[in-house]
Parts: sequence; C-alpha cells; structure tokens
Amino acid sequence: MMDIRSVINIFIRCSVKPILSPEVPIWLQRMIIGVGGILLRGTPYTTKKRAVDGVRTCIITPPSTIETRGTLYLHGGGYVLGGRGSHAKLAARVGQSVRSKVWLPDYRLAPEKPYPHALNDALRVYLSLIKSGQAPHQLVLAGDSAGAGLALATAIALRDAALPLPRAIILYSPWVDLSLSGRSIETHLSRDSMLKPDWLSWCADAYRGALQKTDAECSPLFATLEGLPPILIHVGSEEILLDDSLRLTKSAQKAGLNVEFSCFEGVGHVFQLQAGIIDEADRSLRQTGEFIERIMRQ
Repeated sequence: MMDIRSVINIFIRCSVKPILSPEVPIWLQRMIIGVGGILLRGTPYTTKKRAVDGVRTCIITPPSTIETRGTLYLHGGGYVLGGRGSHAKLAARVGQSVRSKVWLPDYRLAPEKPYPHALNDALRVYLSLIKSGQAPHQLVLAGDSAGAGLALATAIALRDAALPLPRAIILYSPWVDLSLSGRSIETHLSRDSMLKPDWLSWCADAYRGALQKTDAECSPLFATLEGLPPILIHVGSEEILLDDSLRLTKSAQKAGLNVEFSCFEGVGHVFQLQAGIIDEADRSLRQTGEFIERIMRQ
C-alpha cells in the first residue's frame, strides 16, 4: 500500500510536471499554478492587501504573532510565475512557525520584466518596511526555490550597499545557480516529480536578461557570502536542485556563516507546500521556528 508521500509525488508528476514546460503558454502555467494553491491545506490567518512602495503585497497575520517580529517572504515559481494565490498558505505557515507577520510581495515576473525588476521590488519592500519602523534585527528574509535565490540575492545587495541586514535568512529548496551546473540536475532527473531541466533553463534565460547565467547577481551561489546573517537551508532528497543547497551550504560554511542545513529524505521540491499532510513538511516548519527562536535569543 502506498504512503501519502508516494500518492502526492504521483499526483505532482502527473499534474504539475507536464505544465511546467517551455511548450506551455506562460499565462496557462500561471493560471494553473495559482488555482493549485487552493488545494493546499491552510492554517488560520488574516490577510490584507496594499502597495508597499508601489509593490502589490499581501500582508498575512497568523494567530499568536510577536508584534515586533516580521518576515518578508519571496515566493518561488522560476521567476516567471507564482504569487499570492500559489504561496499565501505556505507564507502563513512560515509566519506561524516563526511567530511573525508576513509580507508576501507580488514582485514583477519574467519574461515581461526580467532582471533586475524582481530584485528591485524585493529591495523596495524590504527598505520600506525598515523605513516604516520594522526593526531589522526582528526581521526574517525567507523564500522558496527561485524566491529563495531572490532572498539570498537581496541580502547580498543589502550587504554590499552597507544597509541594515535581516536577523536571519530562511531558504527552502533554493535555486541559486541559473547555469544548472549541479550534478543532481542529471543524477536526480528521474527522481524529481516536479522540475525538468528544460523548464528551468527557459526560466533562467527569461529572468537573467543581459546577465550571464553564472553572474552572482542572478546566481548567488557564485557570490561571496561573508558578512551575511545566519541561514537555514532545507531541501528534499529527490530534487534535481539538491546540489544547489549542498554547494551553497559548503560555501556559507567556508565564509564562516552560521548555517543550518537539513536534507529531508523521500520528498521533493518545496515539500513545505504539503504542510498539514506529510510529516516532513511539518517537521521542516517546526525546525524553522526553532532556528529563528535560537537566533532571536542570541
């Protein structure tokens, strides 16, 4: 008898994986992924929508938040899709785990708006929060997949500009190498139930604009990481992007950062979307909350 993880993986392989393709019109990908967010299991939270320095943003407040604490969550979707519809429930789960309000911006997407639009939007929201009174030492920067890569690039840009850094960074299944040079791109090709190299390559070309695929501004795996705040990295063992997390962790350790890495066996890309359904997702979120509590006490 198949367990729930196997059932979910088969469902994703049959329904999501065919949609994430350069052959499928981008409007259709966006519509289906947005509607797919309805199928996720949610947690109690309230939302309101407003523009933060011109960027449409969903403000999510789970119960039992610490008033001074905040999280800026950057959604995944290969820089070409995703938003409030697909990621509000996951962002709320993260907010619940770290006991904070969450800002989930609809940053501008490629191919219509390639680099640096997404990065500029993330920076605008972050700096607007600081300007409005959100203390950076109580602010967490988080994201999944491409959003995790964007979160890391945002932190690097803040560091390089000598601007206030967040207290910590949370990265779920980070995509930090647009050149797709990790070994797991090939070794995990049949194991990954969601992602395919041709779609990732198309997304990379759509997003990077005039940059090279290995430019640190769009592929932060190749950036210098010294001076960044503590980082949590969670990844699934079945992902073709597994090596992005492994190499990023090694680079962060070499830079002397406080980095906490966990690879969860038997699950795939951004498995935290399955919170409330599979144990690994719930455990990841619980460990995220524990990590942030430790960092906040330091």
